[in-house]
Amino acid sequence: MERVCFLLQVKRDKVDEYLKVHDVWPEMLEEMKKAGLRNYSLFLRPDGLVVGYLEADNVQEAFDRLGQTEVNKRWQEKMAEFFEAGSGDLKEGDIEFLKSYFYMA
Repeated sequence: MERVCFLLQVKRDKVDEYLKVHDVWPEMLEEMKKAGLRNYSLFLRPDGLVVGYLEADNVQEAFDRLGQTEVNKRWQEKMAEFFEAGSGDLKEGDIEFLKSYFYMA
């Protein structure tokens, strides 16, 4: 099992709107589970910094599978307007995962 963390930056003027529209569609949640993602959490700092955490047996394979689904493509198009350029492109899958260096179970 892999545990990963990533950062995204929501545009400061879009933070409130981002939270209001971030009601994840049931079909998106189902595809995330089918792709193998679990224990997925998002945390938001007031300035728009998003910290994401998730687990999967193979994170890259899970994201690759999810990236092929129609619902993911629609979700990414909907959410793209909220993120600063270069903060991690969920649509194209070039999220930078942070290196894990400490874990206490």
